[in-house]
Amino acid sequence: MRTVSEHAASPPSGRQAARKGRPHTGRRRNEAARQAILEAALEVLARSGTATMTVDALAAAAGVGKQTIYRWWPSKGAVLAEALTERAATEVADPDSGSVIADLEAFLVATFRNLRVPAVATSLRAVMVEAQSDPGTAEVLAQFTTKRRIAMRRLLERGQRRGELARQADLDLLVEQAFGFIWYRLLVGHAPFTRDAATRLVRGLVTQAKAP
Repeated sequence: MRTVSEHAASPPSGRQAARKGRPHTGRRRNEAARQAILEAALEVLARSGTATMTVDALAAAAGVGKQTIYRWWPSKGAVLAEALTERAATEVADPDSGSVIADLEAFLVATFRNLRVPAVATSLRAVMVEAQSDPGTAEVLAQFTTKRRIAMRRLLERGQRRGELARQADLDLLVEQAFGFIWYRLLVGHAPFTRDAATRLVRGLVTQAKAP
């Protein structure tokens, strides 16, 4: 018979070790598990497409239980929208070079480059579709688009304060034009997100708002 001390010294079984190594996924979000889920969302969609993008597939890819995903997000679309929000914040910087043209071009060139990633473009289309029928996805998508509009408006405001853009320029309209261009090209797919397209868009926006 093994003594208590021998039990204490014995190494954990494989199942025990797995449980010990797995991030805790309780009611409070565990950051490691959260990141695993967000990364898995884009990977699963890129690999399998929207047809097989299920919560079961997402949970399996992330190594968590399906109930963990539903505890933190209302739907798979909401997971995708949050994953896209974080990717955009990482991939698209907030430039401040002292020139509104340079800053706007840097912002849009980086945005277009991000949209050329198949997983990102596919995810955005999937989120837009799901947002039409799922309020949870619509809410997260609204948060995502609001953050991107604020980021672009911020650099336009700096240009306006420096006198590069007219004081009466409608900055909200400029932002809407830019993102309207982006969503139209993303959803219709009639033309690619090239660097030249970003540059031409910048010229058009600045020309109509430039200070005399």
